[in-house]
Amino acid sequence: MTEDTQKIISASLLRLRMKSPFFATLALFAQFIPSQDLPTAATDGQDVFFNPEFILSLSTKQQDGVLLHEVLHAALLHVTRRGVRDAQLWNIAADIVVNGMIYQQGFFELPDGVVRDTELEHLSVEEIYEVLQKDPQKCQKLSNPDLLDTPPADVYGEESTGKEDDLSGIADKKDSMSQGKKAAMEAHWRNALGQAAAIARTMNHGNLPSAIERELGSLSAAQIDWRAYLWRYLVQTPTDFSGFDRRFVGRGMYLENLQGESVNVFVAIDTSGSIYSEQLGVFLSEVRGILNAYPHLKCQLYYVDSQAYGPVELNSDSEIPLPEGGGGTSFIPFFEKVAENWDRQSQAVCVYLTDGYGKFPQEAPELPVLWVVTAGGLGLENFPFGEAVRLLSDG
Repeated sequence: MTEDTQKIISASLLRLRMKSPFFATLALFAQFIPSQDLPTAATDGQDVFFNPEFILSLSTKQQDGVLLHEVLHAALLHVTRRGVRDAQLWNIAADIVVNGMIYQQGFFELPDGVVRDTELEHLSVEEIYEVLQKDPQKCQKLSNPDLLDTPPADVYGEESTGKEDDLSGIADKKDSMSQGKKAAMEAHWRNALGQAAAIARTMNHGNLPSAIERELGSLSAAQIDWRAYLWRYLVQTPTDFSGFDRRFVGRGMYLENLQGESVNVFVAIDTSGSIYSEQLGVFLSEVRGILNAYPHLKCQLYYVDSQAYGPVELNSDSEIPLPEGGGGTSFIPFFEKVAENWDRQSQAVCVYLTDGYGKFPQEAPELPVLWVVTAGGLGLENFPFGEAVRLLSDG
C-alpha cells in the first residue's frame, strides 16, 4: 500500500473503534489488501481488497462505510453462505442487508449508486434472495460485484504485509474454495462475531443493532460455538490496549496491540474409559479448530485419564499424536503438570475437553480454566472452579 492509503486504512479503523466497539472488533480480524485489478472494493470472505485510487477519491465517512461494508460481508459469511445460488442475485441481496445496517448507524456514508431497499433490508439475506427471485423488477444490476470466489489476480504476487495468514492450513489462495478453506474461514469469522458481540455488550453499549442481531440469528446457534468463550481468555478488551503494534508502525498503521498474543494454552483431552471414540474424535477436531482459529497460540496438548500424558507442543501445521489412556478419570494430574511447566512470566490458560465425570483438585489452579463439556456430561454448575461451557453438536 502507498503511504496515503496506509494512513487512510489506519485512520478508518481507529474511527470505527470510537463509533462502534462491535464493528471495530470485527475490523481487527480483517486484512486490507490493495489491488489495481478491482475498480472499487471487494472481499473473498477472508480478506478485504480495495483499489487505492478509489479509496482516495472518497470522503472519510465514505471510506469508513466502504471498508465496513466489505468487513460485514466477510464476517457475516456472505461468501460461504451463498452455496449454489445465483452469484449476482445473492450479491444484491447481501448488499441490501449490509447497506441497511450501515445507514441505520447514522455514522457512515456510502458512495452514490449503492443498492438500498428499505422495504427488504429488515430481512435476512436468504429471505431477500427469495423475494428477488420472484420479483426481478426489484433487482438493481451490480456493475461491480464485490463477493469474490477468489482474490484478485494481482494479489498473488504481493509481498507479505507482515500479518501471517489468520486461516492457517488453508490451501493456496489461487485454488477454488475447498471444504477445508471454507471451514477455516467460517471458524475465523464466527469467533470474530462472538468476540465482537461480547465486547459490545461488556462495554455497556446495550443491545446490538437489530439488523446485526437478525443476521447473527441467521447463523445457526452451533456456528457461534465455545471457541468464542476462549477468546475472552486470550485477549483483553479494546479498552486494555498496551500500545501500538510494532508490526504496523513501519507501514504507517498505528493499530493498537491486542494483549494476549503468543498466549500459552494448555489443552487436556479426557481419554478415560467413559469417553467414547466418537467423543474423542470430536475433541481432536476441536483442538484442530483452536489451532486454526488462533494461529498465534503456543499450545501444549495432554491426554489425561488417571494420569497425564505429555505435553506435546502443537501448532497449526502439527500432526496431532494418537491418544493415550483408557483408564479411570482424575483431573488432578493435568493441573499438577501444568503447574510444573508454566512459565509464570507468560500469559496462559487451561482448556479441558471432558464429560466432567472425575476427581477434581481440592484447590483451584492459579491459571484460568475453561471446561468444554460434552452433551450429556456433568452439569455446568457442578464444576468447582473455572468456566464451563457445553460443546455444541454440528446439528
